[in-house]
Amino acid sequence: MTAKVLRSCRLCKSALRHFRSLSGCGRGVHTTFIDNDAETADIVISGGGMVGTAMACALGNEPHLADKRIVLLESAPKKEFTLPENYSNRTCTVSPSTVNLLNSFGAWDEILQMRCQPVKRMQVWESCSDSLITFNKDDMMGDLAFVVENDVILEATRRSLTAMGDRVDVMYNTSASSYIIPGVTAGHKNVNQNSWVTISTNDGKTIKTKLLIGADGMNSGVRKAGEFHTVKWDYKQLALVATLHVTGVSENTVAWQRFLPTGPLALLPLSTERCCMIWTTTPENARNLRDLPVDSFVDAVNDALWHERDKDSTAMSLGQSFQGILNGIFSSEMTDRQMPPTIVDVDDNSRAHFPLTLVHASNYVLQRVALIGDSAHRIHPLAGQGVNLGFGDVSCLRDILVQSSQEGADPGSLSYLTQYETERQRAVLPVIATIEGLHRLYSTSLTPVVVLRSLGLQATNAMTFLKDKIVGQASG
Repeated sequence: MTAKVLRSCRLCKSALRHFRSLSGCGRGVHTTFIDNDAETADIVISGGGMVGTAMACALGNEPHLADKRIVLLESAPKKEFTLPENYSNRTCTVSPSTVNLLNSFGAWDEILQMRCQPVKRMQVWESCSDSLITFNKDDMMGDLAFVVENDVILEATRRSLTAMGDRVDVMYNTSASSYIIPGVTAGHKNVNQNSWVTISTNDGKTIKTKLLIGADGMNSGVRKAGEFHTVKWDYKQLALVATLHVTGVSENTVAWQRFLPTGPLALLPLSTERCCMIWTTTPENARNLRDLPVDSFVDAVNDALWHERDKDSTAMSLGQSFQGILNGIFSSEMTDRQMPPTIVDVDDNSRAHFPLTLVHASNYVLQRVALIGDSAHRIHPLAGQGVNLGFGDVSCLRDILVQSSQEGADPGSLSYLTQYETERQRAVLPVIATIEGLHRLYSTSLTPVVVLRSLGLQATNAMTFLKDKIVGQASG
């Protein structure tokens, strides 16, 4: 009799499991059979970098998500942070919209207590002509952006996360070793897509979650596990970074970028006497610059900022004539050229380079999966917008998840996640197209191209209303 009862119970459980796997169709709350040996979570964020940690903070700070269990997988150990005397060579140009996000959960105050440098003006010019464009607020006093070291942003978000107590379960020394995504992963493609995502970790744990957020970088394991179609290409360039000592400036609140035929050279202010350099150039030149003696390297950077040997005589002549016309039309709106700072030294061991590639997922979401930051889009650093796009993902996905929670929906519902994808691709794709256009436009020294881009830059610089619109777009 007992054996018959047990068999009957097993059959009932099997039928119930099958029924639950079939129930629901996307927008409502789904009941799914869960393995009792696995941990469960409403949302798991895979990757504890700047964007992933900001995602955890943004969700943990939301009252409407207070009933959700949120887990952050952080492969690094938990450690104390001491602000170093020397500035890091890895920095971000943080836009006002990103400042608003960080401020929403207290991280911006933490950054201000550590260090950052405002950018009040930007000047962009090229080596083949005298054309330039400048950006600044109308009163010349407002901040366009802030330059912040990556480590400072990460530490600020971690402090904010700690201040939230147990709202987010941070698993340090933990990374995902594999994912099972229903409907995608081999062996599980016939499983109902409403089933939860299964994550196996490096320490032998199993976590089942309603929503997996991939914040694990350009080589994203989440993106690979989800079999997202991805566009990739190599720019065949390296970005050389270094922390420079400068002179010839007072407050040092100007960001500089000069386009050279081999790639742009940018200087971002770090303090009154320090700048972070990002020099995009050929792999051979980047390696040579990295290995030069200090004095020779300093001379090379100054030469790249000041030399005139690339000047195109035709572009110069036509540019001068065109500038005279612009001066007559927009005389009250013209801005003066500023001279860049002079480099006098470079911090020890601050020179490094990294390859430049574009990585873009054709889709950012699946049922129960969303990609953010470099997992979804890794772009050229030419415009300094990469990390701001990632933080924009955080803001958008947070708002979508709050909406789904208010409407009683499953956080992994594809109908809500698709709204996130649509909104973010409308923001990201134009930036990618613009950067690609600028990269190609300034990668040649052919006279007709130099003339056209020079005249275009001069005309844009003369139109304050157009520059204000560009600043507004870049500010988010």
